Amino acid sequence: MSRTLCPLLLLLLLGEVQAQVENRVIFLPGTFQNVSVSKNETVQAVVSRIPAEVAFITLQFHTQRHNATLSYTRMPGPGPSLTAVDSGLLSALVPDQVSLTLFLSSPDNNTVAGTGVILPYSSLDPVPGACNMESSLDIDPNVYIHYNLYETTIRFAPANLGYERGETPPVCDESTGTNTRWRLQYDVYQYFLPENDLSERSLFSGIQAVADIQGMMVNGKRVMTLTSSEKSMAVFNSIPGQGVIYSVIVRDPLLNTSASYVPVHTYACSFASTLDGCQTLELFCMGFSFAAFFFFVLITRTTKLDYDIRLTVSAVIGVVGGVLLVMSWWRFGSVMACIVVVGLMLGFLIASTVLFTPLGDIDVFRNSDAVFWVTFCCIMVIVPLFFLRWPREGNIVTCGVVGAYAVILAVNAYIYTSLSYITLNILKRFLNSNFSAMFTDVPFQEIDYVMITVWVVLGVCGIVLQLHRERSRPFFPPSPYLMWLQERERRKTNVLDPSHHFPPLPNRLLARVRQLTRKSEPVGEHTPLLL
Repeated sequence: MSRTLCPLLLLLLLGEVQAQVENRVIFLPGTFQNVSVSKNETVQAVVSRIPAEVAFITLQFHTQRHNATLSYTRMPGPGPSLTAVDSGLLSALVPDQVSLTLFLSSPDNNTVAGTGVILPYSSLDPVPGACNMESSLDIDPNVYIHYNLYETTIRFAPANLGYERGETPPVCDESTGTNTRWRLQYDVYQYFLPENDLSERSLFSGIQAVADIQGMMVNGKRVMTLTSSEKSMAVFNSIPGQGVIYSVIVRDPLLNTSASYVPVHTYACSFASTLDGCQTLELFCMGFSFAAFFFFVLITRTTKLDYDIRLTVSAVIGVVGGVLLVMSWWRFGSVMACIVVVGLMLGFLIASTVLFTPLGDIDVFRNSDAVFWVTFCCIMVIVPLFFLRWPREGNIVTCGVVGAYAVILAVNAYIYTSLSYITLNILKRFLNSNFSAMFTDVPFQEIDYVMITVWVVLGVCGIVLQLHRERSRPFFPPSPYLMWLQERERRKTNVLDPSHHFPPLPNRLLARVRQLTRKSEPVGEHTPLLL
């Protein structure tokens, strides 16, 4: 009989830690559980054997595309529940409480697969979102995210000081002394997922790496620290197609304790929409000419035309601008116009690259558009000045550097690389007046180092090849039209030149037509003329 009971007891013990059995999931603190919620199904998330020193618990659940509903009750209501792809609920424990049950469901009648974790905190740790005044939750530990083409904004509710089980929470806004929640500080963190990877596995691995305080501090990047007197929000540069996880860690500098809000992720695109879909992203870079770029900025700032129409009109204007530039050299031999335009193109790329580095995130550039644009224009204008002294070398360097960067942009259409944001960030700042306040960090991973190597190799090879080929030629190609005028004048005045006696083109064409239409003479004997 005892031999029969032992396997049964073993199965019962194993049933407490297996992923999911009969609509019930057992969570262990700090251990992730993969959960699948079918439509019309409610899954119980159960936490048992909670230690006495734990004062509150946060349950967070993450999916990639579909919303999931996390609630305190089996039937979700408007107040005690939250529906999102990154959702979390905080439960303040009462004395002698050793277990907790929350509920997961699918709001859209779809099967939802995600990963969740329970994080316990003591009474000395701050309580994330305990001073919530906006959402329907009494305590809201979530980070809310909104994105568009230009910016990604995160918001969160202020935290409160920790307290023991059964005690009344401290008042949020009674005073601003050091013994209140106003001493708390908020560290905003950013974590980039692998580039070109929109898989669910990649997201879940990233979430598991940064869900708690230690993981985010080790793997993430702290981009800013907010005090309790500042607005609880942060704005970042949108990077469509690039997965990013944002989180906030609230710290109590007096007690040296901390707690984590629920991390939130975004790809700055939609998996369901065809307009801003993650698989069909559109990227307008510098265009193929000087005129197209600035005309695109002009009509975007002054009109409300559709994006495709603006892009088409800009391309047409770019063609016109390119033809006009070529004709200014072909007809008038205007070297100065070519030098200025080519120099500005290289200057634009150099200025964009300089401000793409961490130098561009200095507070003086973020807080003042005037300082940013003056610095940008100074760098951009300096380059054409060197071209006045070395026009041939300047053109060759521009063709090598800008042409190699165009190859990088072409590759970016198929393989994501952060180098495309060198010029795209400048375009966004041109078009969006509020872009200066955003953090413009982008991921710099293995593919970016490969692309930098390709850029350098292509640029150097192109420059060296052109310098070798052009070493014995004039410093700038002469105007074909002016050369033709000079040649025609020379033929008129130089009677010793055989071409002087060569019939003009109209006469030659007329003679050729007469030759073709004239009847041929009959073949016969001809008596030679006597001399």
